[in-house]
Amino acid sequence: MSMRVLVTDGMDAAAVEQLRRDGYEVVEHFYEPGELGEALREFDAVIIRSATKIKAPQIEAEKGGKLKLIIRAGVGMDNIDIPAAEAAGIQVKNTPRASSNAVAELAIGLLFSCARNLSAAGHTMREQKWEKKAYSKGFELQGKTLGVIGYGRIGRLIGEKAQALGMNVLSTVHRSKPEGCESETMRFVSMDELLAKSDVIALSAPSGGQPLVNAGTLARMKDGVVIINTSRGSNIDEAALLDALNSGKVRAAGLDVWMSEKEPNWALASHPAVSCTPHIGAGTKEAQKRIGAELVDIVEHF
Repeated sequence: MSMRVLVTDGMDAAAVEQLRRDGYEVVEHFYEPGELGEALREFDAVIIRSATKIKAPQIEAEKGGKLKLIIRAGVGMDNIDIPAAEAAGIQVKNTPRASSNAVAELAIGLLFSCARNLSAAGHTMREQKWEKKAYSKGFELQGKTLGVIGYGRIGRLIGEKAQALGMNVLSTVHRSKPEGCESETMRFVSMDELLAKSDVIALSAPSGGQPLVNAGTLARMKDGVVIINTSRGSNIDEAALLDALNSGKVRAAGLDVWMSEKEPNWALASHPAVSCTPHIGAGTKEAQKRIGAELVDIVEHF
């Protein structure tokens, strides 16, 4: 009997066909949370993205079934209860490399939008308004300081692209200092120094116990700072950020991720100083092909 693979949130079509050619039975179907656990009993592996949550209730409902592998097509795995899965004998994998460049490029794109008011200016043009004076007060990135919180694969790519634009980069060391990064235009510093000296702060860290951007950390930042978040929505206290935008403490924000994707903070998303996207960091054809190839490799080597 062939290995059965459930794909809940979509997958590159070429990768799906590759698995089928290799003899795997692939079922593409999204299940609501209350139905998912029971459904997983009939599959050897499941491939999910961010929409599907596999938590303790789903893993408990799957007990006695066939499931041995959960793959997150992407980087963050906070939508999976990893300890519960591993305790049930289920391996958990992800594809951390495939989408890194796509996310880093979006972060830089959001930064350009914030610097030159591209979102708001484009919106007014579509309303047939010529607001040249209002949007001719942008700033150049060259010579500015970018603080990257989280200097892993994506954070390092953001930093490298920023340096190519003439920016100076600061980051902090969480566990061990990555080698080969520091130069005249890139330094590791304390969090206090990063918050105090950065003109722009880009979040590229996993979710922690509390938001990285909150009323306390905002108070320690420069007046007129720009915030970019392509990491996790929970890394920002959205109410505190909205207050800071309204007061002018934060000049602009570029956001791809949100506390809730079912009910995004529409007041924040519609703020004129916010450039935003609906969690499309990995949404390029190239990234999806790389993710698909990595998923096939994980399944075939399982």
